[in-house]
Amino acid sequence: MYSRSSEPVRFERDCAAVMVPQGEAVTLPAGSVGYITQGLGGSYTVFVEGNLFRIAGKDADAIGKEPVAELELPAGAGDDEIEAMVWRQLRTCFDPEIPFNIVDLGLVYEASLKPREDGQRMVEVKMTLTAPGCGMGEILVDDVRSKLEQIPTIAEADVELVFDPPWGRHMMSEAARLETGMF
Repeated sequence: MYSRSSEPVRFERDCAAVMVPQGEAVTLPAGSVGYITQGLGGSYTVFVEGNLFRIAGKDADAIGKEPVAELELPAGAGDDEIEAMVWRQLRTCFDPEIPFNIVDLGLVYEASLKPREDGQRMVEVKMTLTAPGCGMGEILVDDVRSKLEQIPTIAEADVELVFDPPWGRHMMSEAARLETGMF
């Protein structure tokens, strides 16, 4: 959890947080002190009073960080550009306990764009978890959904949590396996 490279932090305002790994929503009060143990993909994992909490990017100002900027697409962007942005956004979603994005962890099985009648798009995602009983499952699904719906022209993200096929470390990218020592 805490290490010498962890950054000290003091909450400047009350802040919504999610306990890791339980997934329970809580509010950390202004004045709370702790350490940032991970700051990846625009969200933060903080260690406060012996517990880990996930802070969403939109609440980064509560810990003295810049909130995540809005996404922009070039005018007239086509499906290929939007699909590339979908995968970039998916790579900003991190398991709070593992310092790798969900794509490199092999948790995303499918992401596909679908046109809607109103000219907008829908993206359908099938993803899994490293363990079926993970308390952060719904939190990760919500993170994926909200980050994909930030993409201009994406009106809806349908994120389905599946467990077939079951996740295995062989699904991880080579870089993720090397970094975690999971050969």
